Amino acid sequence: MHPIDPDRHSRRAFLQRTGQLALAGAATPWALNLAAMGDAAAFSGGDYKALVCVFLYGGNDYANTVVTYDTASHQRYASIRAAGAGTAAGSIVLERSTLSNTVLQPATPLPEGRQYALHPSLPNLAKLFNNGQAAVQLNVGPLVVPLTRRQFETRAYPLPPKLFSHNDQQSVWQSSSPEGSTIGWGGRMGDLALSSNKQSLFTCISVTGNSVFLSGQQALQYQCSTSGAIKVRALQQGDWMFGPNEGMRQTLLDLVQQSRSHVLQNEYNAVMRRALSSEGAVSNALAGVNVQTAFANNNLSRQMRMVARLIGARQALGVNRQVFMVSMGGFDLHDNLVARQPGLLLELDQALSAFYQATVELGVADKVTTFTASDFGRTLTSNGDGSDHGWGSHHFVLGGAVKGRRFYGEAPPVSASDTDSPLDQWHVGQGRLLPRTSTDQFAATLAQWFGVQETELSQILPNLRHFGNAGGRLDYPIDIGFL
Repeated sequence: MHPIDPDRHSRRAFLQRTGQLALAGAATPWALNLAAMGDAAAFSGGDYKALVCVFLYGGNDYANTVVTYDTASHQRYASIRAAGAGTAAGSIVLERSTLSNTVLQPATPLPEGRQYALHPSLPNLAKLFNNGQAAVQLNVGPLVVPLTRRQFETRAYPLPPKLFSHNDQQSVWQSSSPEGSTIGWGGRMGDLALSSNKQSLFTCISVTGNSVFLSGQQALQYQCSTSGAIKVRALQQGDWMFGPNEGMRQTLLDLVQQSRSHVLQNEYNAVMRRALSSEGAVSNALAGVNVQTAFANNNLSRQMRMVARLIGARQALGVNRQVFMVSMGGFDLHDNLVARQPGLLLELDQALSAFYQATVELGVADKVTTFTASDFGRTLTSNGDGSDHGWGSHHFVLGGAVKGRRFYGEAPPVSASDTDSPLDQWHVGQGRLLPRTSTDQFAATLAQWFGVQETELSQILPNLRHFGNAGGRLDYPIDIGFL
């Protein structure tokens, strides 16, 4: 028996959930914010800021993205990765000689002579790093509490739910909860930002379909395609349903907007009115924006170009704070890692570098912070032609406000053995990194730059109480410092 919770099954909750369900269908206009303005007034002034999450679905291989480069560490990396390949043809090792054009040159050298380079397909990101517009967050991932390897092995300490599961870890990264979660930390920031925007509907915008990251208690994600606002096709002039019969189209338009006596019918038509109005507002706003920066012809670049255009339309859309999400898939490379990852990372490199240039063109480079995220990192060991599910990973943060040309967090030792030596304390077998920085710390740093007050962080990130001053763990600071 499942008792009904009145708070979760109120009329308002029902309407909100019907809106959330309809977000999955691009043909309907229910992808709208049904809630009123946010209660919190966390932001003041007329300045603009935006966060852009670039999610890499499938679990990107960290070891071949941010590659250990100093001679001693690279030798250990190559030895570990080559051991499981079986043959040279199946090797997933990136030779040190191929990394010379993407060596990262931090303002402050890492301890013990550690060096990193990026995958050869990431030359533009390497340039952004070396010019000070990008940073690398080392070994970050979901944690409930700070953990050592020994504590992980005892299973006596709380762990992120369903580790190494794609769907669950995607959700944990985006919401701190496993698959089935309905609220993400991007949406929670949107809740706090609603009252600072004249048009609160455009606070959280996805250009990649439905995602838990952008869903809040009040803020619901508005979805755009790479071409712009999603239209109700049957109501467009000349659509195939009615063709030249303008009278029938107008009749349907009237029917779906008129007030009704039935409460749910009336609410649906109110949503339709808002949908049509919002589609017109977005289309008109985008018509006045012309981004000259050249973007590559790939899906992620098209998504990021649309984000740039929406940011360019910020005044017409009446927003001071926005959270965006874009994504790309294909990173679940148990096989063909060497063959397939280069193309994926090239697409990422082209999209991120062009987007940064577009923010410069728009005059908002210091107002927009972009960051990557993924299900998890992968094993340092090879399974023969790829790598398997892991935990911690390395990620990028870029933008004019980023304190770039730096590494944040701790460079993990290059090891995959199961001894008690210091080299083996920050992985949990097969070179799966045990995160030394939690997703909550990473998100809290972004949130505070965005304008969230320290006292409001617990509303966004439920596990943050175990870190920093509140958790008595100053070695896990709430503000990592990259912004």
